[in-house]
Amino acid sequence: MSFAENFAQIQERMHDAARRAGRSPEEVRLIAVSKTKPVSQLEEAIAAGQRVFGENRVQEALEKREALRSVPEMEWHLIGHLQKNKAKFCPGNFQWVHSIDSEDLARRLHERTAAWAAASELPAEESLLNVLIQLNISDEESKSGLQEDAALRSLAEFITTSCPSLRLRGLMCIPAPDLGELRTRQAFAQVREALEQLRSQLGPEGLTELSMGMTADFEWAVLEGSTMVRVGSALFGAR
Repeated sequence: MSFAENFAQIQERMHDAARRAGRSPEEVRLIAVSKTKPVSQLEEAIAAGQRVFGENRVQEALEKREALRSVPEMEWHLIGHLQKNKAKFCPGNFQWVHSIDSEDLARRLHERTAAWAAASELPAEESLLNVLIQLNISDEESKSGLQEDAALRSLAEFITTSCPSLRLRGLMCIPAPDLGELRTRQAFAQVREALEQLRSQLGPEGLTELSMGMTADFEWAVLEGSTMVRVGSALFGAR
């Protein structure tokens, strides 16, 4: 199947899941995970109407961004683990970073974003970088992310009070694979509840996003409140 056919099918499934949850389909955004995919496949996706892309590696994303710089309204999300020494490349190149998991990383990203904003002379509102805190809800040693409620609140407070160039928007998670529907949905519900608790503690303004769900489980994620689903192989085909 072509990207356009896959795209239409995924959107239909997303919208159906949203309606089953009593939500508006417009509440959920599709991030096309384009890691390892050549620019030619991204061009096919753009022709089908997709403008939001997720990349895992900074350098690969920068190369694609440069190749597609003439395409209007592109939105780039860094969804993979961000090494602190790569933070300097994020401002001006990514609109979203999904994987904040430490004060050190948040501080580094804030400092780099503030410096970029000053140099670019953009209005403050236009230079803010949207970030999500990553939770490790399955306690997997191989995955990044916070595992304790206290650590989440502490990091969220640090970002909102000490990193004014960052805009904390919500949470991201990657559940362990092959848990089945019940346990996967329980994991997504746990993240939704964590966001609701943060909203009650820190105030609701801006804390609206849940980056949950990938190719194998995005419908379950939508049913549990996801606002961003990260889909790769179901759109582009297997790697």
